[in-house]
Amino acid sequence: MTPEQFQSLMQPVMDAIKGKAIDQQLAENLNNEFPPDSDAFKAIDAACHEAIKAGWMCEHGSEGRRFGRVIEPSPETHDLSVDVVQLTNIVGPHHSHPTGEICMTLPVSPTAKFDGHGAGWCVNDPGSAHNPTVSDGEALVLYLLPGGQINFTK
Repeated sequence: MTPEQFQSLMQPVMDAIKGKAIDQQLAENLNNEFPPDSDAFKAIDAACHEAIKAGWMCEHGSEGRRFGRVIEPSPETHDLSVDVVQLTNIVGPHHSHPTGEICMTLPVSPTAKFDGHGAGWCVNDPGSAHNPTVSDGEALVLYLLPGGQINFTK
């Protein structure tokens, strides 16, 4: 799995988001179109694990909190960036989402939850803020940011 192959794998998701409002309806649409038991969801999950093992995904941080941007926003990605974090029982750094955040939760531990959500999609509305929290084990969280915008609280 290369970064280019991963972007190709993510393209149908980015195409499904293009032009849509970043809101709870989008989360519902993504959960219907790419549910956790779908081939697309499983393929993205497997690709993330393969890329982490290869060393180019989640290359920053340390045990319990690894992270990294894997796709920069561009016309091809409909101005969406893609970051992936690997979190284990942690409350992460507070940040806000000026343009919103679309999250795909990929539990590694069967009971792991991201901000209270198990496997699947959730959306943080534009202007929202939070401390990203993984509880009950380990999870990968893939998040798409319109314009790549995220503001960490200092």
